[in-house]
Amino acid sequence: MYDEKTAVANKEESAVRRDLFDKCRSNEGTFGPLRANGDTYFTRPTLPPTPGRRMPYDGVEKVMWSVNNYLGLADSEEIKQTALAAVQEYGVSAPMGSRMMTGNTPFHQSLEGELADFAQKEDAFLFNYGYLGVLGTIQALVAPEDTIVMDKLAHACIVDGAFLSRGQLRVFKHNNADNLEMVLKRVNRDRKGGVLILTEGVYGMTGDLAILPEITELARKYEARLFVDDAHGWGVMGEHGRGTADYLGVQDEVDVYFGTFAKSFASIGGFSASTHEVIEWITYNARTQVFAKSLPMVYVQSLRKALELVQGGDDRREKMWKNSHALKSGLRELGYHVGPGDSPICSVFIPVREEATETVGMRTVGFLRERGVFVTAVTYPVIPLGLCMFRMIPTTVHEQEDIDFTLDVFKQMREELKLDLSIEGDDRVKVKKVFGE
Repeated sequence: MYDEKTAVANKEESAVRRDLFDKCRSNEGTFGPLRANGDTYFTRPTLPPTPGRRMPYDGVEKVMWSVNNYLGLADSEEIKQTALAAVQEYGVSAPMGSRMMTGNTPFHQSLEGELADFAQKEDAFLFNYGYLGVLGTIQALVAPEDTIVMDKLAHACIVDGAFLSRGQLRVFKHNNADNLEMVLKRVNRDRKGGVLILTEGVYGMTGDLAILPEITELARKYEARLFVDDAHGWGVMGEHGRGTADYLGVQDEVDVYFGTFAKSFASIGGFSASTHEVIEWITYNARTQVFAKSLPMVYVQSLRKALELVQGGDDRREKMWKNSHALKSGLRELGYHVGPGDSPICSVFIPVREEATETVGMRTVGFLRERGVFVTAVTYPVIPLGLCMFRMIPTTVHEQEDIDFTLDVFKQMREELKLDLSIEGDDRVKVKKVFGE
């Protein structure tokens, strides 16, 4: 973490560098100090590949709260058997080539039709990765004369998609309808092209929902289109898991709906759903898929099985919600501040002295992990100085004993580290900033 003086010094130093690789020997860049120190505890921890409610870390079993396996499908025997059958029939590479050349199959098209039906859209297009799907969709739709209006807390893939598109970029305060309207008014004063509003459905870090009813209303009022990346809502929110827009009653008002398979589907890939003509355009113009090899059959077939399980997974969702409510209420009873939001994500805030933010983040993460609870801390600059946040993901595979154990460890941490959990005054303002309030 750098102060302004350090940042200026680094900028001046980088200005006189002649070797491209000089920066690689510095402590700059994303997670720079941790990278420079060879950290593998707070960043890039080594874990076994199979996710579960309890996972070994550093040779000791931990209760796992950092994996997005919402519906527990990562260990589904039905999906495993489907994938095994696909591997036996097609291998791990088929089909070879891009969808534009030799990699387009009836199975890919069938999956797209099923996804479109479930998302209540005319058509859908399949991407190999969620991240690349967002990039490709935005890049395909937005030209240099168009304008992007993006929520301030949008995920990195949305930010990168906005820059890749080369459109004009404007940002509005997180979930702030008044600020969004002000931005749209300014854009329309000298507007030359189209306008695309970019938002998430469920904000994956904090767990709050986008104010989609207000956003869709403003989109229509100011002749803009709306793209919703619902990575953490698809399969979890709404009727049978149709997503956040369905939950909020505005799915018909979303122009481009994006879902990923890396969360509730416990797989890989993503899709955009919209009208047939919009999907046709994306199909032929999304560079991240036009120039990429087709998604292998082992994923296509297993995703079709996963979609079937998600659609019929109301029992799984019910248990996931039960676990989420139990974890959140238990932490609140212990005095911890749990962020608002109607998603399963449990974001826990601890106020700390600004100068000790990073130290306290490391101490609390270490305390929890050493006592059997695996979490990841989020600190400045992701959230304001003076706060430490744990983003916890309750899933359908967690049991009450996991929750009870975790609450007991959080209680120990509160007492042994003598944490002052009261959030008021400046601390309350900081937490509200996280949620755009």
